[in-house]
Amino acid sequence: METMRDRFAPVVSRILDEDPRVAVVLAEIGKDGFREAMARHPDRVINVGIREQLLVGAAAGLALTGLRPVVHTFASFLVERPFEQVKLDLGHQEAGAVLVSAAASFDWPAGGYTHMSPGDVALLDTLDGWTVHVPGHPDEAETLLHHAVAAGDDKVYVRLSVQSNRRGRVIDGRHLVTVREGRAGVVVAVGPMLDAVLAATEGLDVTVLYATTVRPFDAAGLRRATEAAGTDIVLVEPYLAGTSTAAVGEALSDVPHRVLGLGVGRRELRRYGTVEEHVAAHGLDARSLRERIGAFVGAAGRVPADAAV
Repeated sequence: METMRDRFAPVVSRILDEDPRVAVVLAEIGKDGFREAMARHPDRVINVGIREQLLVGAAAGLALTGLRPVVHTFASFLVERPFEQVKLDLGHQEAGAVLVSAAASFDWPAGGYTHMSPGDVALLDTLDGWTVHVPGHPDEAETLLHHAVAAGDDKVYVRLSVQSNRRGRVIDGRHLVTVREGRAGVVVAVGPMLDAVLAATEGLDVTVLYATTVRPFDAAGLRRATEAAGTDIVLVEPYLAGTSTAAVGEALSDVPHRVLGLGVGRRELRRYGTVEEHVAAHGLDARSLRERIGAFVGAAGRVPADAAV
């Protein structure tokens, strides 16, 4: 089965051929996918070795010369380890780049906690001006990569994962997508959480919104959904639980509302296991989500047995 990361190198390699402004910066990880592109564009595909701080610093330097760097490695090495460079070399200097991560929260459990990054989006939230894309399918990843590269000199983070929904959706890189409509609450499913959320909310009278771009947060789209569904909001995110609760609170600051933030817990799982075991341990499988969402929306959220769903 093709993953988002499988799609990444071919898509960006084509962009390299088409746009002389684009450059790719790597730190060993992912270099095999760019061997042919490196042969065609040796001045615009750069491997700095296992030096993640230099990875971001070099990208900032390229951006300051007018290039559009696409920077890739695992999330923990792209956002967390070189965070000072992300903050200063990119942010402080107002240098734009496209950071594209792999491994997500726990995509490679055998790699241990050093290769996990459930806090990456929350960490970027401490900085100003970042666009954050969280695709839920390889087709969406391709769409959002094109959006990210074309976004002028903006700072963009694209979070790739091996977890994926069964099919891609039509997305525009900005807005929430309404997947199901209801009257007893709104559930926002982020990226690869959509399939589990749809299974979990089957028979519940809730609106399901799909988010693949979480920063900037589509406040207007959420507000429109609450007009019919009410202001009980459940967020289901594939990274640190509660990461977007502040964004929801800001969107609904002038109306009474409740928010339940579901996602990866803060407690480290020291027995690494499989991706599926991590999903279940953090309560992100369909059965666990149904229990937690159902308890939150209460009796008002249950569709009568004889009603059409």
